[in-house]
Formats: sequence, structure tokens, C-alpha cells
Amino acid sequence: MTQPAASGLSDAIEGQPLAGRHVLMIVENLPLPFDRRVWQEARTLTAAGAKVSIVCPKGKGFEAPFEHIEGVDIYRHSLPLEASGALGFALEYGAALFWEMWLAWRIFFKQRFHVIHGCNPPDLIFLVALPFKLFGVKFLFDHHDINPELYEAKFGKRGPFWKLMVWLEKLTFRSADVSIATNESYRSIAIERGKMDSGKVHVVRSGPDLSRLTRVPPVPSWKNGRAHMVGYVGVMGAQEGIDLLINALDHIVHKLGRKDIQFVLVGGGPSLPMLKQLTEEKQLSPFLTFTGRAPDAVLFEVLSTMDLGVNPDRVNVMNDKSTMNKVMEYMASNRLLITHCAIKQCWQWWPMPWWYCSIGRELIRRLRYDPLVMALNAVGPRHHHDFFSARPAGALHPGIGALGPRPIRQLQSGAFFPASAGQ
Repeated sequence: MTQPAASGLSDAIEGQPLAGRHVLMIVENLPLPFDRRVWQEARTLTAAGAKVSIVCPKGKGFEAPFEHIEGVDIYRHSLPLEASGALGFALEYGAALFWEMWLAWRIFFKQRFHVIHGCNPPDLIFLVALPFKLFGVKFLFDHHDINPELYEAKFGKRGPFWKLMVWLEKLTFRSADVSIATNESYRSIAIERGKMDSGKVHVVRSGPDLSRLTRVPPVPSWKNGRAHMVGYVGVMGAQEGIDLLINALDHIVHKLGRKDIQFVLVGGGPSLPMLKQLTEEKQLSPFLTFTGRAPDAVLFEVLSTMDLGVNPDRVNVMNDKSTMNKVMEYMASNRLLITHCAIKQCWQWWPMPWWYCSIGRELIRRLRYDPLVMALNAVGPRHHHDFFSARPAGALHPGIGALGPRPIRQLQSGAFFPASAGQ
């Protein structure tokens, strides 16, 4: 199946400096083009003239085993289940490695690639890359998640599995020719815990593609007849703290007696069935809408209709070091955000602290009646647009030394690509 190219990041970069080069991207946890960060990277590489192939799992709405979209070849494979325990993770990762290895060799024999761009989780893709290094293929590690911290946040402890994850992370860094990190905390982990040369670790921040983040007229039906709307965009997992958000809504509706606020949550994940059950148990279903994994049209409607965005991620060792995509999407959509004040998510004067003792009262106060909120909404559009679109961009890809003779300058992208040291 072939789909036409779109505008934005896919516009050709002058000189096509990566013409004749081939990059294989491997993603285990999300299908493409659903994974926004990887999709922006793929489109940017394509715009520079490189051929890009992607290996990823199938997912809802992305069941086709092969698609050619915007110049990118996408090869999808099945997974036996969505992991929830040690055995489940072993089955999922084992199956993923099998298909990744099989498809990588199939693509290599069809058209040799020069770089494997591996995106965690899990920290196992180096196993796919290692045999190809014998043929001169470079391995670039795209560090999305800090898995030891994720394990500790999920289970509240360290132990043999935590040590295993640290070991696999070290092997990944040791195998990588270049590593890219989503923020400075991740870069520090690559250098200090992963023992990578600092010159080979670069920060490539995630951010919405403003050419595709469309503001649409508000859709009143999302408010379900209520005056106000609170929105959430992201994964429905244990560490995302959606249960805290539901407890806040319970406080608002049943303790404060406020029935004029609708909550709309966009996204899917392993905790979604449990969260729906919790909502029903608390008799909150009329006040809370779960869209599940939704297309862009639904996402843009919700972002354009909601009065306030929330990020209820728990403060823990994982979230404290991570920068969440949903935070960037709220900002780019000119929406005020309430969140925990974790180190990596405190952006000057916003967001406001989230977990007050009386969260419902605080949420309502911030929603409409706080003069500071009104002032921030007034200055927000210009501030957010400047944050995402005014910064100069540098090199296309920290692994550019493996792809072409020189860094690519003046690349405009939703992700910030720093200048490369080359090789």
C-alpha cells in the first residue's frame, strides 16, 4: 500500500546530502507512523535523500505487514501478546527479536543499509545490530526510556531484574557507535552509567511537528454538555498516574458537588481496562471519556476543545528524569498545564503544582478563576510557538558521520538536532 507524501518535514533538503544511503530503523514497542518521534526522524532522513526502512510491531489501525508512506518502507510484524509479567515480557521480547532479525536480514539482502537506528525499549536491539557491524554497518542507539528506572518505578524495588536491565543497557551503549538522548539527564546516564564517550552522545529533543499540529474549531460534543473540559494525551500505564486523575475527578464530583467539568483522556495502554473499571466503580463514567488510541483528527479536536491539560505522572526515579511528549503537545497547542513539579518538567512559571491535598479544589481554581491562568493563556500562543519554531537547527542526525561526508545545516524540524561531531 502506498500513500502520498505530505508537507512539513518531508520537504526536500537542498542538496540531498544523504542520497544513496540507507537507514534501517528498528522499533519494538509502537507501530509506525504512530510513534511520533521516530516518524519525524524518519521523514527528516528521507527529506535529506536517504532511503529509510522501518521494522516495527503491528498495532490497532496499523495491521498491514508492509506499507510505503511518504517515501518510507514500513515492515510490521506480529507480537504474541502485550506483556504484563516476567513471562509475558520474555515472550514478547523473544518474538520481537526473532522478527526484527529476520526482517533486518531480508531488507539487507534486498538493499544493503548503512546504519541501524535502534529505538528502545527494550535494550535488546543491539543483538540485532551486532552481526551487521561485521559488514561495516553502524549502530545508532536512540535512547527513549531509562529501563532500570522504569522497572524501579513500576515495582518499587531493585533486584536481579533491575541488575539485568542495567547490564543490558551497558551492553547497548557499548555496542553503539553513537547515542542520542531525549534530554540532558539521559545524556548523563549514557556517559556516566553507560561509559560512552561524551563526544558520541547527543541530545535530540522530542517536540511536535508544528506543520502537522493543526488547530481546529472546538468541538462542543467532547464537553458532553458541560461548561469546562480537562484533557489528557498519553499512555495509559501504571506509572502515568491516571488513577490519581480519576481520584481527583471523584473528589470534584462527589465531594465538591461540581458536575460542570468533563474529562477526556486520549491514548491506549495496558492499564486502560483497569482504569475504565475504576471509573465505573466510582460512578464517574458520565464525566470521563476514554477515546483509546485515536487518530490525529480526534487528538486535534481534543487539544483544541479542552480548557486545561493535565499530566498526573507520579514523581519517581523514571519520571523525574524524563521529558514527556504530552507536555510538549500541550505547550504547542497553547494549553495551560497542571502537573507534578518534577525536575525535568518544571518549565519556568508553569506548570503549577498538581498534587495538592485538595486537588479538586485546586484544579477548579486553576481552570477558570485564577488571574494567573488568564494571563498565561494570553501570552501562551506566542511563547509556545517561539519555543518550537524559532530555534535554529543543526545537523540532521548524530550518526551523520556514518551516513555522509558533512553535517546538514539549517534543518527545520519538530525535534532539535544538534551539530554533529562527525567521525
